Amino acid sequence: MTRTKLIFLIAATLLVDQLTKVAALSLLSRGMAVPVFPGFNLALGFNEGASFGMMGGVMAGKPLLMAALTGALTLMFAVMAFRARHPFEKAGLALIVGGALGNIIDRLRQGAVTDFLDLYWQDWHWPTFNGADIAITLGALFILVASLPSRRSKEPALDQN
Repeated sequence: MTRTKLIFLIAATLLVDQLTKVAALSLLSRGMAVPVFPGFNLALGFNEGASFGMMGGVMAGKPLLMAALTGALTLMFAVMAFRARHPFEKAGLALIVGGALGNIIDRLRQGAVTDFLDLYWQDWHWPTFNGADIAITLGALFILVASLPSRRSKEPALDQN
């Protein structure tokens, strides 16, 4: 994957994330779930913590600190993306960087990350998430695939007689 393609993937991920969040902010009201199909709603929410609301109480009211911490990690992943050799690793890191940048923009713009995708089963709900979270998760899966040993052709064993 060339540098240009890597930058394009980061930018496309960021753009899709931000466009979907703008749509969610303009079309949804907090506290009002919009059923899409059984097991899936659109429901506007805001996350001041890390993934799945972890550290929400600790980080509440500290969006600049969260943005700075996330920014440092994002910079590290960006450097790794440009140094990576495996295409899946490069793509995975690019998805993570694009998604993280989208969440950083939210924190800087409004103090919390916009979430709006709500998966549920009966009364149980997965923590509400967004496109950036999907990109970050897919990125991690791509990196996992890149780390798997490649299929090597089996060479015939040497006869030691």
